[in-house]
Amino acid sequence: MDPSSKDRPKDGWNPDLNQDEAIIAQERLIEKEIAEKICLIGAKCDLMRLSSEYPDDDNAFQEKIKDLRKRYQWMRKTRPDGNCFFRAFTFAYFESLLQDEPELTRFITVAEKSKEELISLGFPNFTIEDFHECFYGVLNRIKSGEISTSEQLQAVFNDQGISDYLVVFMRLVTSGHLRSNEEFFSNFIEGEKTVKEFCSHEVEPMYKESDHIHIIALTAATKVPVCINYLDRGQGGKVTVHNFPEGSSPRIHLLYRPGHYDILYLDSIQNGAVNNV
Repeated sequence: MDPSSKDRPKDGWNPDLNQDEAIIAQERLIEKEIAEKICLIGAKCDLMRLSSEYPDDDNAFQEKIKDLRKRYQWMRKTRPDGNCFFRAFTFAYFESLLQDEPELTRFITVAEKSKEELISLGFPNFTIEDFHECFYGVLNRIKSGEISTSEQLQAVFNDQGISDYLVVFMRLVTSGHLRSNEEFFSNFIEGEKTVKEFCSHEVEPMYKESDHIHIIALTAATKVPVCINYLDRGQGGKVTVHNFPEGSSPRIHLLYRPGHYDILYLDSIQNGAVNNV
């Protein structure tokens, strides 16, 4: 018998690990399995493919999918890893920049200023520098034409290293806006947490799911309005729609199902324009 065999994990489990390490190992295994099955950013597909994910007699969802189809023609799925809001938002917005040079120029300035604002709030310079350099680099690749198609952008977002750096920077931008407007946002935080504590636990870490407060802060910080369509079991045959900020004309459109966000594309025939590409 190989003397080292007792040290080998079986089916991802090693009895010599303590409980915390075992849980982390199991989570890593689950993440790996998800990663092998679902892209970080999927291909554009017909919205009606959503119907096949629910039973034909599930009227709550089937009717709302039909309602969605009155306005949207396509969707793009994201990996359900807790980063889906930030990844979906960033991809959809960057995709819209492929055909909007003035907006790209505006946002490059916003991204540059955000770096200095984060440093002024006490974030470590060396930490911000790495994430900002990656973020700024992708924007410049769009500006130079190196990234000029949705397919090229999708490839960038499916590079785990780059994609996660983009998500981290957007999380930091969101945290920075919350901290800079502490008096206002403290009213939205439950319990005894300060805004800084909330950001440290619920905004900045990867894989933490997003709520309204994240959306409000990110759209305000970037000046990029978004429309969220809520597909759930609520009463009625229509999806609930919220624009952030309220009353704005949304630049990008997302689909929310409990715990997850995907990207939506307007029906160009019925709406006269497509929100992204």
